[in-house]
Amino acid sequence: MRSTPVPTLIFALSLTLVGCGARYTADWKSLDARPLPTWFDEAKFGIFIHWGVFSVPGFGEHSEWFWYWWKGTQRAPEVAFMEKNYPPDYSYADFAHRFRAEFFDADSWAEIFEASGAKYVVVVAKHHEGFTNWPSPNSWNWNSMDTGPHRDIVGELAVAVRKRSLHFGVYHSLFEFFHPLFLADQASGFKTQDFVAQKTLPELVNLVNVYKPDLIWSDGDWVANDTYWNSTQFLAWLYNDSPVKDTIVTNDRWGNGCYCTHGGYFNCDDQFTPTKLLNHKWEKCQTIDKQSWGYRRYMKATELMTLHDLLADMVYVVAMGGNYLLNIGPTADGMISPVFEERYRGMGAWLRINGEAIYASKTWRAQTEKAVVPVWYTAKDNTVYAVILGWPPNQQLQLLTPKTSPATNVTLLDYPSVPLKWNPLQQSTGLLVSMPLMPASPGNAWTLKLEGVA
Repeated sequence: MRSTPVPTLIFALSLTLVGCGARYTADWKSLDARPLPTWFDEAKFGIFIHWGVFSVPGFGEHSEWFWYWWKGTQRAPEVAFMEKNYPPDYSYADFAHRFRAEFFDADSWAEIFEASGAKYVVVVAKHHEGFTNWPSPNSWNWNSMDTGPHRDIVGELAVAVRKRSLHFGVYHSLFEFFHPLFLADQASGFKTQDFVAQKTLPELVNLVNVYKPDLIWSDGDWVANDTYWNSTQFLAWLYNDSPVKDTIVTNDRWGNGCYCTHGGYFNCDDQFTPTKLLNHKWEKCQTIDKQSWGYRRYMKATELMTLHDLLADMVYVVAMGGNYLLNIGPTADGMISPVFEERYRGMGAWLRINGEAIYASKTWRAQTEKAVVPVWYTAKDNTVYAVILGWPPNQQLQLLTPKTSPATNVTLLDYPSVPLKWNPLQQSTGLLVSMPLMPASPGNAWTLKLEGVA
């Protein structure tokens, strides 16, 4: 196949994707100046779903990379797994016929997501294996309509999630492990862009036009720079002329060097955990199964994050100005493991009481302080929230950071109409709160609402 020269391709894409009189031009200075739609910062908590052909073998650390571990690096555990359990001529494509999703019920999934307290859902539309969970016209016979489930997974989820008034987003990998066009571009030193022109960009545009997502979670960008991916041209179209131009949110994975630098909000690395406040909106993606994003058939309870771990992680993220995107990997037949469902419902039960301190909150002048139990602060309007990750001994909690006043009022969100007794510490800085007797809680986290403090 003849390769398209790079300058010609970029010019053609610019004409196709960027309309006349665009508000944002196809350069990072202009694109980075776009304000982030407010819904994203207010949401705080989202659901991440890694589901695909890789869910069938369901094996290995980072099981979503199974094909690459097996055939790319020929990693020993994956090679041994295949030799032990499958015939010698078994191919990765054969797994797609077993990805049948026979128990997949988008409405049942959406009910769990709503119950979790999440405000947005991001589903893998295409991972690095290239299999698309929608009938992509650019992925013939390697998509969920032609092969496997014979269903439009992205479409069904989009409808179900929106019926619950949740925002809907899609994860999309820019590259694919073994696509011939990508491998040819890679062999050329990325001087050709046939894969981008014939696969990546048409699929992104198709996803946007058909499903109108509120969020695009881009990934798989690191192998080449943003010029190869034509990322700025796509984003200029997305922000100017697409059907979601006013509501769409994007992340920062648009080419090698873009992490934590360019894009809508910052993901930076997976499980990004900053130690200081950033001057840019960010998100931490975290997976309940600490060893994998995709489903592992042999995962153990000890390898999963507990409810307390998850709440502590989310509270830290929100106190530091971030959003928390919590991942699960469903089974190949379309079930959400009961242990994952239990974690999600536990998050929701806690948020129904304490969500006031999370949703639409802002960072405070202090994020945390050393106390007898871990304490994290958030704020909203003139109210400060102190989330405690444990119960203080002797029912006494000393907070050194808040500055009290005669108007100070302290309540526990579990009992919002019952003021708690408190005493000021020296020079109105800090207070000693007398906590009520409380039963044990699986989440082991509570929130104090502090009014009239500075």
